[in-house]
Amino acid sequence: MAAARRRRLSISGRDENSVELTVAEGPYKIILTGRPFRLDLLENRSLVLSVNARGLMVFEHQRLPRNSFSDKVSLTFGSIWDKIKNLFSRQGPTEPAEGDGTPDEEAAGKADKPEENKEKDDSDEPGAWEEMFKTHSDSKPYGPTSVGLDFSLPGMEHVYGIPEHADNLRLKVTEGGEPYRLYNLDVFQYELYNPMALYGSVPVLLAHNIHRDLGIFWLNAAETWVDISSNTAGKTLFGKMLDYLQGGGETPQTDVRWMSESGIIDVFLLLGPTVSDIFRQYASLTGTQALPPLFSLGYHQSRWNYRDEADVIEVDQGFDNHDIPCDVIWLDIEHADGKRYFTWDSSRFPQPLAMLGHLASKRRKLVAIVDPHIKVDSGYRVHEELRSLGLYVKTRDGSDYEGWCWPGSVGYPDFTDIKMREWWANMFSFDKYEGSASNLYVWNDMNEPSVFNGPEVTMLKDARHHGGWEHRDIHNIYGFYVHMATAEGLIRRSGGVERPFVLSRAFFAGSQRFGAIWTGDNAAEWDHLKISIPMCLSLGLVGLSFCGADVGGFFKNPEPELILRWYQVGAYQPFYRAHSHMDTGRREPWLLPPEYLGPTRDALRQRYALLPFWYTLFYRAHRDGHPVMRPLWVQYPKDVTTFGQDDQYMLGDSLLVHPVTEPGARGVQVYLPGQGEVWYDIQSYQKHHGPQTLYLPVTLSSIPVFQRGGTIIPRWERVRRSSDCMKDDPITLYVAISPQGTAEGELYLDDGHTFNYQTQKKYLHRKFSFSGNTLTSSSADPQGYFETGVWIERVVILGAGKPASVLLQTEGLLENLLDFHHEAETSVLTLRRPGVHVSADWIIYLR
Repeated sequence: MAAARRRRLSISGRDENSVELTVAEGPYKIILTGRPFRLDLLENRSLVLSVNARGLMVFEHQRLPRNSFSDKVSLTFGSIWDKIKNLFSRQGPTEPAEGDGTPDEEAAGKADKPEENKEKDDSDEPGAWEEMFKTHSDSKPYGPTSVGLDFSLPGMEHVYGIPEHADNLRLKVTEGGEPYRLYNLDVFQYELYNPMALYGSVPVLLAHNIHRDLGIFWLNAAETWVDISSNTAGKTLFGKMLDYLQGGGETPQTDVRWMSESGIIDVFLLLGPTVSDIFRQYASLTGTQALPPLFSLGYHQSRWNYRDEADVIEVDQGFDNHDIPCDVIWLDIEHADGKRYFTWDSSRFPQPLAMLGHLASKRRKLVAIVDPHIKVDSGYRVHEELRSLGLYVKTRDGSDYEGWCWPGSVGYPDFTDIKMREWWANMFSFDKYEGSASNLYVWNDMNEPSVFNGPEVTMLKDARHHGGWEHRDIHNIYGFYVHMATAEGLIRRSGGVERPFVLSRAFFAGSQRFGAIWTGDNAAEWDHLKISIPMCLSLGLVGLSFCGADVGGFFKNPEPELILRWYQVGAYQPFYRAHSHMDTGRREPWLLPPEYLGPTRDALRQRYALLPFWYTLFYRAHRDGHPVMRPLWVQYPKDVTTFGQDDQYMLGDSLLVHPVTEPGARGVQVYLPGQGEVWYDIQSYQKHHGPQTLYLPVTLSSIPVFQRGGTIIPRWERVRRSSDCMKDDPITLYVAISPQGTAEGELYLDDGHTFNYQTQKKYLHRKFSFSGNTLTSSSADPQGYFETGVWIERVVILGAGKPASVLLQTEGLLENLLDFHHEAETSVLTLRRPGVHVSADWIIYLR
């Protein structure tokens, strides 16, 4: 249990079949029962969670390899699915009967039966030693090795997490249907509102009610299924209310069953009790979001593929010609020589260093794709080195595993081997990756891994990795290791000075430490635009804050209204990249009709104005594990209206975003939560009181965003061509006053690209507080110091009356009179040019 992992356990009671353990310095007790195995966790006298209460524990022990496979029985895909459904049958006992030993033992995976009896029972079961998927054979030299366990969560109706799925934020019950599947796959045009597996897997589930939060982290990298049932499933809100009024009905309970194809049972129970505690507890196990370089929070322009150097230069110039900010241009697989990664196509990119130098002169970056499949070519240095060093994944027979991907016949580097990761990281040095420069960053695609001619477009499960591990054991963590090695390579090439930026399609628990991810190959459809919100929210709940979706949709051609709305949605999601398939039309923003270009430019400019706010949120995620983009229920844990909402969300605790995701929309219904709170429309400054559902009329230029009363947000109002051109610009503070007349906020600044904030404490972390008509700036962390020319040029106070005068007091100086303007209709007070340095302590008095 993560919440109690450093606390001593003492025995406080026992009998012949159970023991009671008390957690030191806390309210928790654990009751362990021996036969059948069960664990009950209590807080004071209340049952919080039970393990194996339904007796569904499974642990299939590894067998000795067979010498002969003459008696193998092949399984068709249909019968494999039948077997999976049987594994997830709902026939297990709900309450073990005392003295009824045999059924309990069978339901618990025969854990207490002698090994020889188990072998006799299932050694000849179809599929025990080999399975067939279409034409693919999967040998099982150790026999079936699945593990599983059930968890009962009394009082819980709302569960979240276990990404990646293109589904609603709140997880559905799976009774009568397919369980949620976690198995990293390259999925072509994935289906929506479906528990099917996608590109990444994070086996973390969160449960929430108005009293507490819980988390379950099932640490297993094999193919995993998650079955969810609930005793309130199917009941209407009226039915639940009737139960309450009549004083009857069941106590709500959610039961979650986990099943993995191989591995061991390794589970962390995150006890909260608040969701903030859950975030911290999970971060203590897997790490926090890497602090990204500032440029990566700007806008990224990509497609498969920009044709050549001239095309890149023309696109770069297009942003300047049309006064649109952009930080990064991307190159897909066609930039490399025959898709041999770490190379350039000399006919189309003959002078990559000159191209990179041109972008650097504009203070922009380039991202190039480097995929983890290596063309089998005796003249290709990368392949020859990997082959000679024995660093490829092997077949079950010991030869190098070869599959088919973009370059044709390819080998797959074994990233589970630290020697392989070391070799890969060293490949990013400037002398080995010729034509690269310090403003070149990296994109890892196809790292599920994708194998075009493999089962389900991935690697055979009986392929072998370093140490004899089968691919079935480590499949979901392969992309994690690719991401890790690439990020390490970018750090090494700078001598450990510069922060990396690496985008990865596949991911696992802990991938947040290495960079960004995205939701994969979506489509230019309105439903794909909508689903990007719950997908990113789910990822943020399990630590992966730096996420986004391909703006405009990867497949198909969006109509102008859809692409405009997607630019508006993307402007308020953490990772902001437009990307599209090679068969789609060109989509640079200036190609839109004039009536759509203006609002698109405005959306991009809103993103850049908020970069100090975004950067501060990412610092908080890096430090504490709190998600940048979060569901409303995280901020309002007792408001049941928010528990199922996933069409609007919070950025930090300050901004509520409800983007327009319907074609031809004339208005949106926005729920403004918070008893006694106020919300300010960031465009009109109109004040609204919560809680209420507000109908807000919208036009093509509308992005409904509200600042919560009681918060202070920093902005850069002088939007320039890139974030690097803005980082020394002055700050404007937006102070939204609460009904109590208070507000708080923070600002984090450093150089935006190095690790000096860690190694040399070169950063500024400032705190702003408003109370009693007084605005104060003070240090939030005196350990940090950073030399910068940034100053405060304006303060905008929302919900303020007109003062008679405004006085500024700085440290060691007398009070100065400030110029101000008050707009009576909107109650907006603007203080002009305080002129104080961002690192200074100061006080502003409204008299």
